[in-house]
Amino acid sequence: MPNTGPFEDHPDLYEEWFVRNDYVYKSEIEAINSLMPVFKKGIEIGAGSGRFAVPFNIKIGLEPSENMGYLAKKRGIKIVKGVAEKMPFEDESFDMVLMVTTLCFLDDAYKAFLEVYRILEKGGHFICGFVDKDSFLGKLYQEKKDKSIFYKTAIFYSVSQVNKLLKASGFSDYRYSQTIFKPIQEIDKKEEVREGTGTGSFVAIRSVKGL
Repeated sequence: MPNTGPFEDHPDLYEEWFVRNDYVYKSEIEAINSLMPVFKKGIEIGAGSGRFAVPFNIKIGLEPSENMGYLAKKRGIKIVKGVAEKMPFEDESFDMVLMVTTLCFLDDAYKAFLEVYRILEKGGHFICGFVDKDSFLGKLYQEKKDKSIFYKTAIFYSVSQVNKLLKASGFSDYRYSQTIFKPIQEIDKKEEVREGTGTGSFVAIRSVKGL
């Protein structure tokens, strides 16, 4: 069962983070954009308030939190209430699935990735953006998670762990981008986006459902 409590109770704090850390947000958008394919029908899983769906013209999102979904609807996103581990969609319904900073809140990441694979068309793309557990920011979040409203119950993943999940779920043809190379409080402009992993705290991985 998803722990939506913090998101139901503190949607204002969630939104405030994006305003306060606008350059971090824009850097993450650029990292995702560097991997974004042309698509006809995309969906964001864990759409939250629609902050990531809107810039990519994604019109539909899956979200378990009513308050987050309400904010996303106000941004023009059609929200379907549900969880990643059991999605209410037919097989091969989409040609692109986006999942950003949702991975750490999943009850069962492997089951969720299998569901992503199921709802994707053959040849469709899955982009997963997350804070790398092994990065300086990932380590900081883990150290302070007990004091965090949103991350208290989060489970962080490393790039290698996500790669294993993708492989076990049937995905292939991975591409990587990364950004956020210094402490968030020091970021006063958009960070660069680099290929690969290992130095950036925010990582996006694009993979493909095989033909």
